[in-house]
Amino acid sequence: MELGMEMPLAVTAVLLLLSMAGYMLLARRMLALQWEFVPVFTFSSIACLVFLGGLVGMLYPVSLGVLLGGDLSLLVMALLWLRRRARPRLSLSIFQLGFFAGSLFFLQMLLRNRLTHYDNFSHWAIVLKLLLSTDAFPTPDAALIDFKNYPLGVTSFLYYICRFAGHSQSIMLVAQGLLIFSCFYAMFGIIADKQRFLLYAFLAFGLSTLSFFNITIRITNLLVDFLLPIYALAALAAVYRYRESPKRACLVVLPLAGLLTVVKSTGILFAAVALLFLVYMAFVYRRGSSWSDGFLLPIALCASFLPYIGWSRRMATVFEGVENKFEVSSSGLQGAATGKTPEQMKDIISLFLHSSTDLATRPALGIAAFEVAAIVASLFAAIVLKRKWKLWKAMLALNAVVLLYYAGILALYLYSMPLDEAIQLAGFERYASSIVVLFAGGLTLCAAVDLERSFYYKIGEMPSARAFKSVATKGYYQKGIWVCTSVAAIVLLSEYNGIQSIAAGYDGTLPNKVAAVTGDRWYEGGQADSHRYLFYASDTDQQVTNYYLQYIGKYFLYAPNVDGIVLFYEDNMDNLLSGYDYLVVVESDSDGDRLLRKHYGVQMEAGIYQITRSGEQIGLKLVN
Repeated sequence: MELGMEMPLAVTAVLLLLSMAGYMLLARRMLALQWEFVPVFTFSSIACLVFLGGLVGMLYPVSLGVLLGGDLSLLVMALLWLRRRARPRLSLSIFQLGFFAGSLFFLQMLLRNRLTHYDNFSHWAIVLKLLLSTDAFPTPDAALIDFKNYPLGVTSFLYYICRFAGHSQSIMLVAQGLLIFSCFYAMFGIIADKQRFLLYAFLAFGLSTLSFFNITIRITNLLVDFLLPIYALAALAAVYRYRESPKRACLVVLPLAGLLTVVKSTGILFAAVALLFLVYMAFVYRRGSSWSDGFLLPIALCASFLPYIGWSRRMATVFEGVENKFEVSSSGLQGAATGKTPEQMKDIISLFLHSSTDLATRPALGIAAFEVAAIVASLFAAIVLKRKWKLWKAMLALNAVVLLYYAGILALYLYSMPLDEAIQLAGFERYASSIVVLFAGGLTLCAAVDLERSFYYKIGEMPSARAFKSVATKGYYQKGIWVCTSVAAIVLLSEYNGIQSIAAGYDGTLPNKVAAVTGDRWYEGGQADSHRYLFYASDTDQQVTNYYLQYIGKYFLYAPNVDGIVLFYEDNMDNLLSGYDYLVVVESDSDGDRLLRKHYGVQMEAGIYQITRSGEQIGLKLVN
């Protein structure tokens, strides 16, 4: 029996929530992790398990096993409490209450949003729909999927949530939102002194500004460019927090880095940042701890790459000979395979250098602003506070990461991306914003640690009410809380308004217009619709010529054979329509209406028209 199909959706959704709660309580009890790291550890472990299940052709059985395993864990924990006659204690700090309230506030907003971004329909959403329809990873003959080499790490987690909580677009967005907010929650785990609310306020202020670099895509989509850096930041926070506890550091980082390697092809670079920091911490704290005992670190490093190795093997075997997007071949490195001349490559390099350093662009401005802020903060600490902050070291290390990442992006444009996309640096701001988020977030985390080390009294030296050097410093402390909290609230309110604006404007979007005509089709057994569809709409914002309309049609119809047209040529209408089974009118116009009335006797209105053939005669019949 398939649980997701036989039982009511409300029941499986409750079982899903209970299952995740069971795993979180188990992780808390067995690994003694801070609560801040429990959600991201749990979600990442689930994602890796489901992903590995998909690799071996057992996507649904493994997902079901994970679900029931969590429910069993919760039951065992409950029986242990009853046996000990202990009452579960729920103690939440002001920060935790505020964070959970804010997260729920944004998650309920996601429930009112739908997918609109181009790449949702070209890959991320359509591949998730295929997984939910077939309970299996795509195969080479999956005509619905154009880019089959995109890793399915995050998609596996979304599949797990949607499989038992529902297939709607809003549930997809909430599932990804769980990953996003669990990463941010984990970053606050870097704070050791839980009594210093200024540290939470400062970190909230710094991390809230990261949303500024995500404006191009926000969180109302399934794209993973924002997940890459915040996952790496969550891993960095965990490594630092458990720098003197190697077992916990390795255990927490293992699923986070493992998932990062299969989030996207560039995910391995962000995973490398987290793992290199793990190695660095092991080197720094090798004396006086158990970092040097056995093969703990090598095992953790090797295990982190298991998902990546499994995916690479799948691509090399199952997809052998299948050409994929952005692949770099040995011949491609010589420029010939990409169709780029030396002059064109020179133009790409020139445009890339200009875009990378232009302060009018969001990534360049972000790097410059945080560079200046880090320098000023370091000087202030040295001159005024008489403290030696490590912020400048983090800045140097992160600058090296940024340079390496930018070099990788340039190589992508030169040797892998098609010329028509490379010559205009397609997606540059989105790619660059990922590394800027890592850069800015890394500096913010380091500054928070430096700030914590700069208090006059250390943890436990004085009661909280008297843990200040003077009355004046206490006043500065309180003002700092108000300033940081206020700025963070303003920034998050701006993000909320942006998400709300996107939700309010959905009715006028192309996806909504298509869905109003076609509906959102799901077929039992996952068999794609083999009919041939011709979509008709205006070419506003090049929505047809850039294939946006066609991708949307593929998603909603669950059909691979979808083409688009913006006008009819009267002499070729019969010949054109004879090659299709249905004409789908999304947007009508006077010229199209005139031609359809003249040749087929139908009024042109939004809807689906069945194309009939009688000898050489073509007819149209409105069926929806």
